[in-house]
Amino acid sequence: MASLKELLFKYTTPSSRFVPIDNILVHYRDEGEGEPILLLHGAFSSLHTFNSWAKQLQKQYRVIRLDLMGFGLTGPNDTSDYSIENHVRVLKTFVNMLGLKEFNIAGSSLGGWLSWEFASRYPQRIKKMVLIDSAGFLEEENIPLPFKLARTPVFGRVIKYVVRRAVLEQFVKQVYYKTAKITTALVDRYYDLFTREGNTDAFLKLVNTAYVDNTQILKTLDIPTLILWGREDMWIPVHNAYRFHSLIPKSHIRIYPQVGHLPMEEISEESLQDLVDFLENKGDFTAKLIPYSINQED
Repeated sequence: MASLKELLFKYTTPSSRFVPIDNILVHYRDEGEGEPILLLHGAFSSLHTFNSWAKQLQKQYRVIRLDLMGFGLTGPNDTSDYSIENHVRVLKTFVNMLGLKEFNIAGSSLGGWLSWEFASRYPQRIKKMVLIDSAGFLEEENIPLPFKLARTPVFGRVIKYVVRRAVLEQFVKQVYYKTAKITTALVDRYYDLFTREGNTDAFLKLVNTAYVDNTQILKTLDIPTLILWGREDMWIPVHNAYRFHSLIPKSHIRIYPQVGHLPMEEISEESLQDLVDFLENKGDFTAKLIPYSINQED
């Protein structure tokens, strides 16, 4: 496990900033100028999951992304509270500190869940929302393996000792459909930041936080929303995309064949184009809808 000093050297850039919220220093990057868009990563991840998107978006947008509590260089808090409610509270503090009054928001997996929960509480602050393979619906039969393991008492006691780089590599292979795109540097990043001191314990506490089902509020959202989903997602099955689409009134949907849980990493150019078209009111997303059935084959 690398030291925090080593991780800071390896995973910060001149754009990296740290802001104190509660007892933690939140790592974030604020790049570019123009209409702001806030990018929120998922579990096991960090702000780096949006590297490809941010590189292009910052040419015409103000792009803000952060490491959420318990992840990346931000690391754990000392309250053991990783509930969505607390994440929303910290996120509100963060955007207030950066002076973001109205902005676009895009979230992947856990970040998607946080996005729609935040939008439901502060709809006046969100211009448009993008949900990428978003979490929020609990399906016991479809809980990803790492999360199942984290909910077992034995694994919780030994996680620090069993999570080796090879194990993280297998988890990364689960979220990519085209595993040939998985590089050594990519696996190193996931491993280094997940095993940052305190992050494994934070992950356990997050996974074992009591689930609160707020999905009924989705139908009240009056926010233009784009739903992006990898059809071969092994962590959050694609039928969840249609659940979000059926509940959110002003939603459009885009399903990517032969793509896993992380479209912004696996097909960064295509997914970015859909994002930009949506933000700029270009393209007909309903025409891009790929009909889904459980027996669909390529």
